[in-house]
Amino acid sequence: KEEGVVFQSHIDGSKHLFSPESVMDIQRSIGADIIMAFDECPPYPSDYGYAKKSMELTHRWLTRCFDRLADTPDKYGYTQNLFPIVQGGTYPDLRKASCEFVASKNAVGNAIGGLSVGEPEEMMYEYTALCASNLPINKPRYLMGVGTPWNLLECIDLGIDMFDCVMPTRNGRNGMLFTTQGVINIRNKKWAKDFSPIDPGLPAEHSQYYSKAYMRHLFVAGEILGLQLASIQNLSFYLWLMKEARSNIISGNFVSWKKETLEIIKRRL
Repeated sequence: KEEGVVFQSHIDGSKHLFSPESVMDIQRSIGADIIMAFDECPPYPSDYGYAKKSMELTHRWLTRCFDRLADTPDKYGYTQNLFPIVQGGTYPDLRKASCEFVASKNAVGNAIGGLSVGEPEEMMYEYTALCASNLPINKPRYLMGVGTPWNLLECIDLGIDMFDCVMPTRNGRNGMLFTTQGVINIRNKKWAKDFSPIDPGLPAEHSQYYSKAYMRHLFVAGEILGLQLASIQNLSFYLWLMKEARSNIISGNFVSWKKETLEIIKRRL
């Protein structure tokens, strides 16, 4: 509803209203240096009427977010910046209109939301490119909720600067390891007697020290250490991949590096 969103507690059934104002206050309190706007993310697919109504509500909420932050000081001695979020579903005119509205707020950075919510991968790339090309190029463009390592490289090529995603830890906890050699399902029996390092190409201590056989043993035995090491492996890999991307952008070699890298990291081992 216009005022905000009502959530019901799973603990005691009590109801709680989250409004643009209260969410700004909460993010101020927890010390966020990047505060995300309060928005509605429409599901995929959504019809045009719903997507338009949702986008307009998100825009009204965004104005309230900026007003609230203007009325409250930074809490911890450093600047707390608001990133608006582009919405508009999978409709080009709505996406362009949302980009225009978001850009008019002159924030220090801008986010793209409502993608990677079930639409085909190529459609996600299409709308990422559309939004990136309609947002200021001199400010960070943050694609929310994306994605696989190859999604990240493709979207960097489309103009995206920042990402977030649960995939490294969620997939890691389920036994999927992203490595410099390809993707491993560590539960597979083929790794039971493979005593080679998890990822010899990754400059991280855990990747060199623990073997694939040991990692598989941890998962089969239900040891929580396996989930922890898998999460650390995937996060380390993502950080390494982004550092490599940055280095190759600076050197002017990104396009050829991306092509070579994608062929390797998408392999199923």
